[in-house]
Amino acid sequence: MSLFCIAPLYTVSVSRQKSLFTLTVFCNSKERERNNIFSSDITITGLMKIAFIHYHLKKGGVTTVLKHQVEALREECEILVLSGELPDMSFLADVVHIPGLGYDSQSQKEYKPEKVADDIIKAVFSKWNNGCDVLHVHNPTLAKNTNLLKILKALQKRGIKLFLQIHDFAEDGRPLSYFSEEYVSDCHYGVINSRDYNILLKAGLKKQGLHKIFNTIKPIDSDKKKSYTKNYVLYPIRALRRKNIGEAILLSLFFSNNETLVITLPPNSISDIISYVGWKNFVRENNLDVEFEADLKNDFSELVLSAKFIITTSITEGFGFSFLEPWTAKKILLGRKLPDICHDFEKNGIRLDHLYNRIPVPLEWIGKDKFYEVWKACILRNCFLFNFKINEEKIQKSFTKITENNNIDFGLLYEPFQKQIISYVLSSKNKAKKLIRLNPYLSCPANGLLNNNELIQNNMNAVLNNYNKTTYRKNLLEIYSKIINNSVNQSIDKNILLSEFINLEQFSLLKWNDYAE
Repeated sequence: MSLFCIAPLYTVSVSRQKSLFTLTVFCNSKERERNNIFSSDITITGLMKIAFIHYHLKKGGVTTVLKHQVEALREECEILVLSGELPDMSFLADVVHIPGLGYDSQSQKEYKPEKVADDIIKAVFSKWNNGCDVLHVHNPTLAKNTNLLKILKALQKRGIKLFLQIHDFAEDGRPLSYFSEEYVSDCHYGVINSRDYNILLKAGLKKQGLHKIFNTIKPIDSDKKKSYTKNYVLYPIRALRRKNIGEAILLSLFFSNNETLVITLPPNSISDIISYVGWKNFVRENNLDVEFEADLKNDFSELVLSAKFIITTSITEGFGFSFLEPWTAKKILLGRKLPDICHDFEKNGIRLDHLYNRIPVPLEWIGKDKFYEVWKACILRNCFLFNFKINEEKIQKSFTKITENNNIDFGLLYEPFQKQIISYVLSSKNKAKKLIRLNPYLSCPANGLLNNNELIQNNMNAVLNNYNKTTYRKNLLEIYSKIINNSVNQSIDKNILLSEFINLEQFSLLKWNDYAE
């Protein structure tokens, strides 16, 4: 895009392409002769100036994505990172600590939104005389800092171009992180999968103001030495409730070669820790072959490379790294497929049709009436917290649908019900056989796939070709260019957003129910 200004002596053209902006001054012929200018123009070129905002820079999913973005862009753009907390280790860009951007706390109350906006403006203009081209904000719709929307709206009024990248929606099972106020309008948004993209289009955003920004994958070096001889299957995650640890333990009962189930990291939040401790106690009481926290005392990549195979049982993901990373280590991935998330990967040639969509278990093992009582109460409680109206008839119809043939998907249950199911399987060979009849793949989870080199090679190539740093950089630069050159008039209808995420046919107690042992 170019903007032309006609002056008596000069024509000025400003253009931006990828990470560069170009200022070109065209001199007329008389001025060229007078000033002894022999070239037809003077060109000044500079890099895009990108500032990032995140609540913190602690180890975790969003911080990892931010690091990948900085790494991909640092040779193409000038970069500044603004954070509510300083990083524990060195960062690949200048970092400015803005305390008012941190998570809510008692001390946070002293930071007024206008003052925080002033601090951000000061930091940005201290680095660049003319400010930044784009302010890229991570997870702005989670009310981890209840002032954030006010801060962003104040920045917007001062002419800052915002790009708001959503990794996680409060509407997706996080009522305590929900903003009651309207989200920022008339700015560009980004999402990390096509499911969220389509939901936000339904909720009022426009294609020219909404961008897909699929994450990049750092390959695991498959040639690295494998130092572990232990016979194990790896679930390489932080053991959050939504990672569905109970289902991983259920699968381990059917491992065909006495493999140990190994889980890498413990959780951090109180609710997740309570659930996690409950599973550790359950495993110990039933003498199950499960090892926890392996990544605290072993090298992660070596754990992956030495594993027999990798599993995933997660019931909800934002991007879905777990469906991609194992293939770069030439490892088979088995377990639960999330169709809404995996659709993007399959479009890029990654074959995941060997994964299962659900594990039906007999409803009688937990009691139909008891499940309905807990499930319905959970729906009503969450709808109340979101101030969202739900139809009683819709609840009943959805319950009928999810309990067809008097079975229920194991992933819709929370910990007490899951423990009941596992206890039933442990108590009787006949019950284990019944579960296999409902889920034939349990009889041989690997199903002859371990030596399927063609599948491994296909998926590894597809991951490396589609989720590499070069592709990621190109996409980011194209998005920034669109943000700089195109204003948008759009807003999010929060009620539509809620109606899309409160999907009763996928309503899992594991995600939506606060849990205390």
